[in-house]
Amino acid sequence: MNTLLSSPPELQLPSVAFFGRTLDEYARFFSLDRSRLAGRRVLDVAAGPSSFTAEASALGAEAVAADPLYGCPAASLAAYVELDYRRMLEQMRRHPGLLRFGYFPSIEAAEASRRAAAARFLADYEAGFAQGRYVGARLPRLPFADGAFDLVLCAHLLFTYARLFDYAFHLAACLELMRVGRGEARLHPLSGLDGRTYPELPRLQEDLRAAGIEAQAVAVDYEFFAGTGRMLVLRR
Repeated sequence: MNTLLSSPPELQLPSVAFFGRTLDEYARFFSLDRSRLAGRRVLDVAAGPSSFTAEASALGAEAVAADPLYGCPAASLAAYVELDYRRMLEQMRRHPGLLRFGYFPSIEAAEASRRAAAARFLADYEAGFAQGRYVGARLPRLPFADGAFDLVLCAHLLFTYARLFDYAFHLAACLELMRVGRGEARLHPLSGLDGRTYPELPRLQEDLRAAGIEAQAVAVDYEFFAGTGRMLVLRR
């Protein structure tokens, strides 16, 4: 007799969401010390409408954000925010079992924080784009010189959207993140939209090791979606 097993629940996102987070949330899921950001050159890849770059710049960091949509008018980005926030929040409410209410006590609190992040991003975007703080770019090729940044961050792209990007993309993206950095690259989370750890992680770690890069899974003091309690730290 055959037993049909239901698939685990997962967020249904057919494309990468233009969804942003605050510096405080970044500090938790990337284990960042805000007091050490000043004077450091930091790159946030696939940043979306996150306010990290605006907030880190205000703290004295030389922060740069990269995203494929940068270069669009601010009004267009605001429209993307409204569309993707509505889509993402609908998915959160449809799959509450994938959420962990520790950092945020409720979906409403998460929404308020993420909307505040987007509002701060949009307020900074036009001046920041003119000043080179926001750069239109996408992995696996970034328009920055070798070793241009002290720290490279990439959140909620690799591993999160593993169904949209194949293994070759993940490996090439990790190598590119390390190319433009002269220190560490930190990627968060290690799970996909179903909360499960990226199944090719051991293979990725092995291939990066062969390229002279250590890839270590590190626990962080954060979890909102299931499986988001770790980041991957890349070091030469």
